[in-house]
Amino acid sequence: MAVKLKYLFLFCLVATTSVSAAMRQYAATVETSSWEVADASRLQCTLNHELPGYGAAMFTSVASKQLNMEFELDMHLLPNHFDVAAVYSVPPRWMPGVAPKTIADMTIRKQYNGDLPQDAAWTMLSELEKGFWPTIYYNDWYNKNDKVSVALNASNFAHVYNEFVQCVSNLLPYNFDDIAYTVLSYQKNSTELSKYSQKRLTMIGEYLKEDSELELVLLDGYTDSYGGRWNNEQLSIRRANEVKSYLTTLGVPEDRIQLTGHGEKRHIAPNDTRDARAQNRRVVVRLSKG
Repeated sequence: MAVKLKYLFLFCLVATTSVSAAMRQYAATVETSSWEVADASRLQCTLNHELPGYGAAMFTSVASKQLNMEFELDMHLLPNHFDVAAVYSVPPRWMPGVAPKTIADMTIRKQYNGDLPQDAAWTMLSELEKGFWPTIYYNDWYNKNDKVSVALNASNFAHVYNEFVQCVSNLLPYNFDDIAYTVLSYQKNSTELSKYSQKRLTMIGEYLKEDSELELVLLDGYTDSYGGRWNNEQLSIRRANEVKSYLTTLGVPEDRIQLTGHGEKRHIAPNDTRDARAQNRRVVVRLSKG
């Protein structure tokens, strides 16, 4: 019986060593672990971690109405078939006795980087903050005998993470799609915007301070049917021109802005009530970018 147990122990030891030898491990050392905020603006924040010999790990949040986060595993050597990787929170060596925790399964797609959605990405960040190493395990797609582990080293993480969190908290609470089509409303017989439209134009301005790479801005001015046709056409042009002047002061090239005054044409509501006429007094702003 003792002999059988001895042989069983030796078999387990050999099997463990064999599995360990077949595991290709990628991770920065404690000394070389580097985290940096690669993008820091009010439109996007990216936290980057270099993985020597493998690629990089990136956490990204963008301007939006909703808090968001995405994790991307940027691989030098992209997968050549579909698979699933397991993501764990692994304690470092100086936390003996602490068990790894499952975070998520990550879908591996042919010729694409790996990625994880918001919940898993935030979990990885919180585990890093606690000193754990989020680690991704999968079967190598180029050598069926090997397994691969990719670990994110928590060393030198905390200070840069604080910088990243501050960047995320300063993101604009809307994105380009939220302002790409905007209708500005006006007071009766004037170029004065309604209070709501003043806020909308300020939103456009705040966005364009961060991203001025617009291909085209179309401004279409309209009025209600009171005041005379020619006067209304001129009023619609003045309204659109004021918006144009505002955008050019923010750095939008003048030759990318096209302006048209339609006057009392193309009503979107009847002109028989005060509220309906207010809907017709408008400048439609359409933004497009590559």
